[in-house]
Amino acid sequence: MSDTATAGAPMRVVIADDQTLVRTGFRLILKEAGITVAAEAANGKEAVAAALQHRPDVVLMDIRMPGMDGLEATRRILASKPGGGCRIIILTTFDLDHYVYAALTAGASGFLLKDTSPEQLVAAVQTVRSGDALLAPTITRRLIERFAAPQPDQFISHAALSGLTARELQVLRLLARGLNNAELATELTVSTATVKTHVASILAKLQLRDRVQAIVLAYQIGLAGPLPGSPAQADLEPPGAAPSTPAGAE
Repeated sequence: MSDTATAGAPMRVVIADDQTLVRTGFRLILKEAGITVAAEAANGKEAVAAALQHRPDVVLMDIRMPGMDGLEATRRILASKPGGGCRIIILTTFDLDHYVYAALTAGASGFLLKDTSPEQLVAAVQTVRSGDALLAPTITRRLIERFAAPQPDQFISHAALSGLTARELQVLRLLARGLNNAELATELTVSTATVKTHVASILAKLQLRDRVQAIVLAYQIGLAGPLPGSPAQADLEPPGAAPSTPAGAE
């Protein structure tokens, strides 16, 4: 989180969207909730400049903007030292969008549909500011299942995976199913505090920003179940069945 995201400190947000009405509406909603809008941006270049100047806790980032889009702006903000601590929520019209998936893999903490309710918008900003990933389990999993390409080499290149304990691997698999802390605690018969400890350890060992990236990794390396075209999946298909369509090939 940013330096300002300390207990009791006022929350500060940057809104980046090329539509003035969208920015105005979001600003009014956040203001009503006592959240400060530090700056607004109409394109990716302005969003990067605003984030680096104001160091907000959260950036609401439209994925499709003229010039530099939200994806590139997300990459630049999170790659910079001043912006590396802020959380980015992607704003989109379509949930199953390749650009949204790319933004999640680049480090965005989640995404919201633009027609979200005021209550959901405020809750989303508060959630990511607290350090959690913004996960709508069903939508997020559908998005990742569609666009996450299997990368067998990850087993070799992601050497840190071997450093996970058996319990942490189990937690990672359950994270890929979209379970939240309470659901994980129930599934594992442990406290939510223990779950948080396991998740924090997984993210630290794998050098991931949050749960979204953990879920993407789980799909890429096959921990989330049989990947399209894998031998495991082929064993489950009836004889003569047509080959499965790779995710994202529709």
